[in-house]
Amino acid sequence: MLGTADNDVRPETATRGDFDKSSPGKTIQSVDRAFQLLEVIAGARDGMSLSSVSHQVGLNVSTCHHLIATLTKRGYLSHLGRTRGYALGPKLNELVELSESEADPAVLLEDDLRAFGARLGHGVQLAVLSDTSLLTKRSFPAKGDAVTEPSEVEKMTALHATATGKAILAWIPDSELVRVISANGLKSYTSRSITTLSGLVEELRLVRRLKYAVDDEEFRDGVFCIGAAIRDGAGAVIASFSTTVAADRATEDYRQYLANEVIDAAKIFSSNLRSIKT
Repeated sequence: MLGTADNDVRPETATRGDFDKSSPGKTIQSVDRAFQLLEVIAGARDGMSLSSVSHQVGLNVSTCHHLIATLTKRGYLSHLGRTRGYALGPKLNELVELSESEADPAVLLEDDLRAFGARLGHGVQLAVLSDTSLLTKRSFPAKGDAVTEPSEVEKMTALHATATGKAILAWIPDSELVRVISANGLKSYTSRSITTLSGLVEELRLVRRLKYAVDDEEFRDGVFCIGAAIRDGAGAVIASFSTTVAADRATEDYRQYLANEVIDAAKIFSSNLRSIKT
């Protein structure tokens, strides 16, 4: 079919690229036209008829039909019926999702995070900042641990009261910090929650100095969390992680032990992430 499409070109509508042999680099006409079809159809939200596509790309209906049939069979286009014609298919979204997952720290560091939690014997989480919301991308509870991880939905606006949230907020620009706090507020979850911007700014200075963040029963009574930021190859903070323990176990000595573990893990996670991506 594609071979037929290559030869089925109307001279009066052919583009320079169809015949210009002096163009830098060799291209395959049928592939180029297939992408033209996708780009044209992508601009029609409600679908596009075969005749309309043919007219816009400058190909006869027969050639256009062969290309569209191939793209539809592969899932790159969907047929919406005679009236609406064709629209982008599910395959494109699948490719985008696959591409994003390959660069997603939650996917790349999943095994490392799980192993870290298993070694400590505590639950662990990995989160990212999505616009103004805290999204927990991975969470591995500890087997036999009595500590129940709070609702991830409620955490989305509780960056100021969580270790993963503060580990990210500490490293974003001041203007971005104000935007995040303006969107989410500084809600009081417990008597220990930080509820003023000045108090949060002071807390974030401490996070930068210590290289780790703490939720000392600020989001839930009886729950202590400690976490740190994860950086990409350029040094930018792209995620954070934390481990959760019962507050009655969080003695000063144990907190220092967890702090050292978290700091070391942050370096290892960031290094592993750079290695995977290179």
